Amino acid sequence: MKTIGFLIFIFFCFTGKNWGQTKDRPIFPKEGMDSSSFATVIEGKKVNLYTLHNGNITVYLSNHGARLVGLSVPDKNGSPTDIVLGLPKGADYNTSGGSLFGPIVGPYANRIANASFDLNGETYNLTTVNGRYAAHGGPHGVHRTVWDVDSLSATKIKFKCVLQDKYGGFPGNRVIYVSYALTHRNELTISYEATTDKTTVMNLSNHAYFNLNGEGSGSILGHQLQLFAEAFTPVDRSLIPTGEIQPVKENKPFDFTTLKAIGRDIAAENNTQLTYGRGYDHNFVLADHKFSYLHHAARLIGDLSGIVMDIYSHEPGIQFYSGNFMSGKNTLKNGGRDEFRSGLCLEPQHFPDSPNQPAFPSTVLKPGQLYRTVSVYRFSTVGQLNMK
Repeated sequence: MKTIGFLIFIFFCFTGKNWGQTKDRPIFPKEGMDSSSFATVIEGKKVNLYTLHNGNITVYLSNHGARLVGLSVPDKNGSPTDIVLGLPKGADYNTSGGSLFGPIVGPYANRIANASFDLNGETYNLTTVNGRYAAHGGPHGVHRTVWDVDSLSATKIKFKCVLQDKYGGFPGNRVIYVSYALTHRNELTISYEATTDKTTVMNLSNHAYFNLNGEGSGSILGHQLQLFAEAFTPVDRSLIPTGEIQPVKENKPFDFTTLKAIGRDIAAENNTQLTYGRGYDHNFVLADHKFSYLHHAARLIGDLSGIVMDIYSHEPGIQFYSGNFMSGKNTLKNGGRDEFRSGLCLEPQHFPDSPNQPAFPSTVLKPGQLYRTVSVYRFSTVGQLNMK
């Protein structure tokens, strides 16, 4: 496998078709991490670290939660920069404070009001958070599952997990596949597929914390963000959508239709939505949400690194979380801490609480149907944008 990865690396170096080439393969993390130091056993299953590489981008993944552990891309000077926050050891993720760094979340990403929903005349009760709602599948979510590795190559890995009927409270025996792949266009593609033998609800996403200036580099408030969304779903005090879809033009701090610094409006006074979320923690309704083709969802630019991340997705919404509850409790891979707003999440998804909101796009998955969605993370630099 190492030989294949090395040959691909040599190929990309000499074709001259890629941007930001570096002489050496990116090192991750600063003091190194290998599979032996990351390996652990959780619930009787082996957890390992896996590496994908295409000559420019290096991705580090774990089968615990089908998790994105690190992502190294070249900055505006060609220096490899790890832009995903992660923890030093595999066992560190098996804690309440570490479990949501980089995993796939589901079977229902985000929140469900009252931790229950009705489907086909039956009520399904889920594990609650603070006795008020369910979030990311709770303690039985797929972020806590040790997935199987279905296939592996130098640039692609496919994970598999099987959830039994009523596991976590959700109906159906479900089979879920998630693939991570690197392309020649400097993209990381995450593909999701799922089937069920009983009508259920399904909403999968990735919960990586990004800092495009580099892990542990400080606040994300200077990052420039554009969301291709003309509306968002307002929330109540528990951050559950009220059912309303509000144009962002009617709530100016939520207007990211053009690039602006995340910190510009985050402290706006007398804004109930920002008060409820302690900042941004909201689902944005993508402009092309009624169509199933791959559409532009977001653009994020690191103000210091010049790294640009464009997100494309099949999903109707994207959750933007500005790291409002981060508090420095966790040590990161490079020895830094997960300080307040030192990372952000951009999660392509269906809307939160859709099972209880008939007007929202449906998340129902029936036997014989294939749940399939794709999200693409394309990387470039500000210099390349300026040349377009």
